[in-house]
Amino acid sequence: MRKQVPCFVEGYRGILSHIMFNHQIKNVLLTHGILISQVTSEREVKEFLSKVAPYATDKTLIRVGGDEDGGYLIPNDLQGVDYCFSPGVGKTAKFENDLASRGIRSFLADYSVEGPPVQSDMFRFDKKFLGVTNEEMFMTLQVWIEKSLPNSSQDLILQMDIEGNEYEVILDTPKTVWERFRIVVVEFHGLQNIFNQYGIKFISYCFCKLLSSFDIVHIHPNNILPPAKRSGCEIPNVMEITFLRKDRVQRRERSTVFPHPLDRPNLPHKPDVILHPCWYKGD
Repeated sequence: MRKQVPCFVEGYRGILSHIMFNHQIKNVLLTHGILISQVTSEREVKEFLSKVAPYATDKTLIRVGGDEDGGYLIPNDLQGVDYCFSPGVGKTAKFENDLASRGIRSFLADYSVEGPPVQSDMFRFDKKFLGVTNEEMFMTLQVWIEKSLPNSSQDLILQMDIEGNEYEVILDTPKTVWERFRIVVVEFHGLQNIFNQYGIKFISYCFCKLLSSFDIVHIHPNNILPPAKRSGCEIPNVMEITFLRKDRVQRRERSTVFPHPLDRPNLPHKPDVILHPCWYKGD
């Protein structure tokens, strides 16, 4: 006759067996390149979205860089800005060319190419990736600025599209360096990771650092991939987000109209991804 085991012990064994079974499944999936982790709660997602909701300010938005990928909406607050830093060199330099026509020179950097797609006396190129170390292939944003503009304190523009490395650069760069920039445009990648318990913490740290000095003044989803959907919310994987330093803002109110009339799809042969109201209406 089998000896009776107290029910709480049987319950413990059941829970332990369930945990071990799930652990084995996770390990099997991991060998196939699939990682399972805890899902972010709906409350955490809404709290994050409420913090990054964009503002309309007294500075109107203009489109710089053409009507396709590489064109961005930025505040019409360029007077007194002479330089742009643009890490991540693409197939075109329409954004930098547009700035050059306004008298703004650009510093470009990318280790994966030999130079910008067009040559211009208004461009200066460094064959390095932007990162968190200073070595043959990499340099930090702080060192890049200090090397390029020694003994300068004037306002700058940053346009950063570095394929996911933007997060480590944001966290590594001191606040005093960030405040050198009047306008910052970042193409954020992997934003669907806010549905991941660890991903939302990492991404939130980055946005909190920027939002201590800047207001978000525009958001535009990149239509290269469809958004992830959960709990009545849509999170694009890639988005262009424009920041304006807080001291440049005289008046602000929440933006409620998307897309902006000047928005254009990054890939013109595909329908644009419209920013879901959960990003600006608190739904």
